[in-house]
Amino acid sequence: MYKIKLNNMQFSGHIGVLPEEKVVGQKIEVDLIVETAFDFNGGDNIDDSLSYVPFYEVTEKIVSGSRVNLIEKLAYDIIQVVRALDSERIAAVEVHVRKIAVPIDGIFDHTEIEMRG
Repeated sequence: MYKIKLNNMQFSGHIGVLPEEKVVGQKIEVDLIVETAFDFNGGDNIDDSLSYVPFYEVTEKIVSGSRVNLIEKLAYDIIQVVRALDSERIAAVEVHVRKIAVPIDGIFDHTEIEMRG
């Protein structure tokens, strides 16, 4: 087994409980870690691994098109769709979702959730 990581993917999203979050939107960052269910055999063909291109594409589609209230729901949806891409060869998916601009009166970088499934 080994892991494929896509770090700090950045998208524009409309995620949040507050109405203005759905209208204005915000920057969403996602880290995706896909754990394979097989050992790498030393080959040099894409069939010897998993392509990370579909991982990026489905994550972008989900984040950009979603209007969910919770980033937990967003992370859950990403996990389900990525796992379904190749359920036999994907052992687990871990997602970190960050909202960069959060309507909280305080000083901090971002909010983040981490989920594995």
